[in-house]
Amino acid sequence: MDFKNVKEYLGWLYYQYLLITSIYVLEPWEQSIFNSVLFSILAMVVYTSYMVVPVHVHLALEVFSGICGEQPESTMALMN
Repeated sequence: MDFKNVKEYLGWLYYQYLLITSIYVLEPWEQSIFNSVLFSILAMVVYTSYMVVPVHVHLALEVFSGICGEQPESTMALMN
């Protein structure tokens, strides 16, 4: 793929982003504030989904496996 085509494609994607979010009507300083807030929120969502959600899913699976009949091994059985 030619570098010019990649540059045009990225420009087209940025233009689509401006149209979809309707920030093409904002002043440049307003656009930068909007982009900063949007990307900060996106970064927080990615971080939370990477760090927090797996812990909650693991704990939920432990709770539901206990409710559904899978009982953990007894510690007394391991001592004998």
